[in-house]
Amino acid sequence: MADAKETQNDNQLVVVATSDMAVRAVNKRYEGLTTVRAKAIKGKGAWYWAHLEPILVRNTDTNDPKSVKLKCNLCESVFSASNPSRTASEHLKRGTCPNFNSLLKPSSSSSSLPPLISSPNSSHNKRFAEGLNNYHHQQFHYHHFHQQQNQQHHLLLSGGKDDLGPLAMLEDSVKKLKSPKPLPPGPHLSQTQINSALNLLTDWFYDSYGSVSFPSLDHPKFKAFMNQVGLPDISKQDFMFSRLDSKYEEAKLESEVKLRDSEFYQLVSDGWKNKTFGHGDEGLVKFMVNLPNGTTLFRKSFFPGSSVAVPDTYAEDIMWETIIGTCNVAQKCVGIVSDKYKAKTLRNLEIRNHWMVNLSCQLQGVGNLIKDFSKELPLFKNVINNCLKITSLFNNNSQARSILNKFLSLESKFSVSSEVPPLLYCEDLRNVSSVNAMLENTLASGRVLHLVAMDESFKVLSMEDSVARQVGELIQNMAFWSDIEAINALIKVIRTMVEEIEIERPLVGQCLPLWEDLRAKMKDWCVKFSIHEGLVEKIIEKRFKKNYHPAWSTAFVLDPVYLMRDSSGKYLPPFKCLTCEQVKDVDNLITRLVSREEAHIALMELMKWRSEGLEPLYAQAVQVKKRDRLTGKMKIANPQSSRLVWETILKDFTILGKIAARLLFLHATSCGFRCNWSFMKWAWDQGQVQSGIGLERVQKMIFVAAHTKLKKRQLGNYEEKEAEVFANDDDDMLNEVFLDASSL
Repeated sequence: MADAKETQNDNQLVVVATSDMAVRAVNKRYEGLTTVRAKAIKGKGAWYWAHLEPILVRNTDTNDPKSVKLKCNLCESVFSASNPSRTASEHLKRGTCPNFNSLLKPSSSSSSLPPLISSPNSSHNKRFAEGLNNYHHQQFHYHHFHQQQNQQHHLLLSGGKDDLGPLAMLEDSVKKLKSPKPLPPGPHLSQTQINSALNLLTDWFYDSYGSVSFPSLDHPKFKAFMNQVGLPDISKQDFMFSRLDSKYEEAKLESEVKLRDSEFYQLVSDGWKNKTFGHGDEGLVKFMVNLPNGTTLFRKSFFPGSSVAVPDTYAEDIMWETIIGTCNVAQKCVGIVSDKYKAKTLRNLEIRNHWMVNLSCQLQGVGNLIKDFSKELPLFKNVINNCLKITSLFNNNSQARSILNKFLSLESKFSVSSEVPPLLYCEDLRNVSSVNAMLENTLASGRVLHLVAMDESFKVLSMEDSVARQVGELIQNMAFWSDIEAINALIKVIRTMVEEIEIERPLVGQCLPLWEDLRAKMKDWCVKFSIHEGLVEKIIEKRFKKNYHPAWSTAFVLDPVYLMRDSSGKYLPPFKCLTCEQVKDVDNLITRLVSREEAHIALMELMKWRSEGLEPLYAQAVQVKKRDRLTGKMKIANPQSSRLVWETILKDFTILGKIAARLLFLHATSCGFRCNWSFMKWAWDQGQVQSGIGLERVQKMIFVAAHTKLKKRQLGNYEEKEAEVFANDDDDMLNEVFLDASSL
């Protein structure tokens, strides 16, 4: 009986403890949400917190808090607090909240415009709103007078209708002289406030370069706004010289400090390839720097010209000049990743500098497979030819077009593309998007095309025109439609992978798994569409060898992320996943990256690494994954762990550790910062690039804008940070690691 009573007391204690923990968790979450909302209201967080308010839901029996909800202050609706960002998007942005939509709509009366700044305690805001209302009242009076003058048909002026506007302005002036009404005084700002506001405006202008141009500073409405808020007119010369120089020096100093603190770096060369899958930076080559801690810094840009191909030797000189200009110690640059020059330029730099690992961009490597398939896969050629034959008939034969239009009028959502250029096997990668559009348009037009082929008028045309007869046979051949679907799916597989590479920017150690993933997807494609795998594998292997670098294999076996647990419980490098040639590549690369005296030591340490690996606890800690909140995929929780393990835990590997630390942070793509083409077009149109002084101005502005964009990417955005705050799976993730470790 005593034991039973003691057990009952223990169970009660567990229940009480669990209840207390739940209450504390709810209170902690409520306090976190309240803190985030308070910061957001002050302008340091997401916009939607002005309308969403966290509330505590209490237990009716015990009055203890049992959950946290979000209440919409506009319509009093209550929602789950698990994802405020999604709640805002679905409830506010999508129009579910009726009061939010009415809040956004401006008043129809010109004299009751909503104030731009809603703080009730600011006298400046009140005067600003009054001034703005008075300005709109004047504009309304002008347009009303203009309409009255248009109605007076008997009034003839020497300048015609164009005189009505100036006449209205004249009448306004006369009325003001008769009964002058002083405008309400504008906000009076101190010189400190003016300087602070102009500095913030300068930051915004350079951060938004491309979408906001210099001529915008002279826009009359922008100047009117500046006057209304009490700020002086902005000089373009000020923005182009003194302010730009100040921002440039500030960004440059910050970059140089980070570069100086880093032991080594990787040079990124991007922009040699003018167009890549429909986007690119015309005529602009950019150089960036990847640091071991994951930071990317902008270094410089230059304009070789988009119409003339740059020779390999010139590109090589520019790259080496950039390395010397970045740091006087050339050995600090441990490698280059570039988007075009690999075969000769990068290899020459490697030969002359044994410590360097120079890679070609994997974005290009994988993307070029579309070009390979278009040339070497007969099915690809046949499908493109047949689709072009169909589009050519209906675009060029008036009789066939009229028949098609008859059915298009019945089913308007189906159409045959009339804008597809006469492509030949898609030999130019810039036309990949056009070919994909042609395939999708043809598939979408299948129903209409079948109706056309069965029409009596088209059958008569087929008897007279051999091309129409061939097109009719194609349309009624089910194998033709299956082939189109197959090639369309093939392009989508590759393009989707290219997009993922651009977003995720894989490291050099991820290259082998990346290509294995590609092979698996292409194998599934072959099975789905009954395609013989032999030729497809041959095409992929040929492209793989063109892009392969020994650093892929070396980084793969040195990265603790890919350690594999054997039967004895050890975590060992995956040498068994490499071919015999790739194993030799690992030995050769390691001996090349070190001095002759250190080569034999490095190989001995490699043998030790191959047989002993890493302690299970640290290996599992490195391999911990978490779900990416943007893509939904499982990713390594701390990518820096692979390098840090070699620099801290594996100190016995004196030579191999240095090699691993230098290899594991190297990126396999050159995509980092995309220049806005609208700004580049403006620079060319204004002749800025052609003049020496103008070119310097443009380069400085690109540097400032790129520095800011890369810095923002490093810091993340408000919604990502809030998602991290609200996440509560970190403890579970760590518990899983240590539970696995305790079972060894």
